Amino acid sequence: MLDIQLLRKDPDAVAERLATRGLVLDVEAFRQLEARRKIVQIRTEELQARRNALSKLVGQRKGRGEDASAELAEVAGLGGELDQTRAQNEQILEQVDALLRGLPNLPQPSVPVGSDEHGNVEIRRWSPFGENGQGHPITSQHATWNEQSGFVPRDHVDLGARLGLDFETAAKISGSRFSLLRGSLAAMHRALAQFMLDTHTREHGYTECWTPVLVNSESLAGTGQLPKFADDMFSVRRGGPSDDHRADEAPLWLISTSEITLTNQVRDEILDPTQLPMRWTAHTACFRSEAGAAGRDTRGMIRQHQFDKVELVWVSHPESSNQALESLTLNAEAILQKLELPYRVLQLCTGDMGFSAARTYDLEVWLPGQNAYREISSCSNCEAFQARRLGARMRTAAGRTEFVHTLNGSGVAVGRALVAVLENYQQPDGSVVVPDVLQPYLGGLTRLTPA
Repeated sequence: MLDIQLLRKDPDAVAERLATRGLVLDVEAFRQLEARRKIVQIRTEELQARRNALSKLVGQRKGRGEDASAELAEVAGLGGELDQTRAQNEQILEQVDALLRGLPNLPQPSVPVGSDEHGNVEIRRWSPFGENGQGHPITSQHATWNEQSGFVPRDHVDLGARLGLDFETAAKISGSRFSLLRGSLAAMHRALAQFMLDTHTREHGYTECWTPVLVNSESLAGTGQLPKFADDMFSVRRGGPSDDHRADEAPLWLISTSEITLTNQVRDEILDPTQLPMRWTAHTACFRSEAGAAGRDTRGMIRQHQFDKVELVWVSHPESSNQALESLTLNAEAILQKLELPYRVLQLCTGDMGFSAARTYDLEVWLPGQNAYREISSCSNCEAFQARRLGARMRTAAGRTEFVHTLNGSGVAVGRALVAVLENYQQPDGSVVVPDVLQPYLGGLTRLTPA
């Protein structure tokens, strides 16, 4: 949530920065709302001051044995108007709060301006094996395809069909955009998650967490998913249709990322600066309705209703959050480097960043079966945007409180990492070499072989 004082001080400047994200802020409507708020607030304060003065005078008159009926009558008369102005003030504040909760974060000044992904800026590429003549990475020491051999890389759907990837049965069980893994392919999926957690906890200093996947509405509002993105979430109500007594209960929501549960650990907390930074990681199932993605990535595991992710979250001192973002991004990159998966890093432009982000780097892994880079991690500095919604603060040396900064990133998406391993380590016979770092997690298995 944006700082209301910043909006009150210079709404035109805020509107100008929001415009780079494609959002039009009605500055005149906000000014009119603020003018009404000031009038009602001043009148409320005047009425309260008058009633306090009269109450004091009544006490003094009664103490002297004098008649205070006139003052008591005026106090009684003030009560109705005071209740009315308080109600008006509360209504206006609710309108202001609703406005603020619908506004995205302000991009940092250095973020490139752009309307969509075409405005993103490539920062760097990484591949341990160089590039071919067409500028594409040579994806693996085990990869043997090239123009001369005639080996055309297949995508993960064709590869996976003979290795234990089953979309048809998953559709029978649950519907479209679900997948079922069997055998060594399911084991590799598990191994990837374990490898990521071990790397982040043993080498990068994160504390591992195991969190709920069902959360209340307050948790989603705190990290910015509600109210704006309710249609992208799955919600459930406790009990069955016959539980009429529960019909009015607030729903619980399936998390779309464990960023939600990890970050909400500091909701309504006042932290000591010596506790910062806090760094957490968790492996969870995640759920997205993909309401805004109709027709996109319908083939394969790229965009599913249910998927696994290892998440990284930092709670940082405000002065060091940009440095923390660089560290968090490098932590995610380390996973891809250990897996020897070529990737590139993009800085997202203003029009392509997430709702809560002030600055974002995307990691895109190379998928030879698609002949394209695809997102596998998104690392963001949200500054105080989430903390303001969460009430997450720290106490300064001067004894005042200040909002902390929160950051998050995938470290990385497990299903997409599986896709990348399948496509980058595939062999002409349809088998897939197991990356060296995963072999200890698979009992020394070196290759996935088609059934």
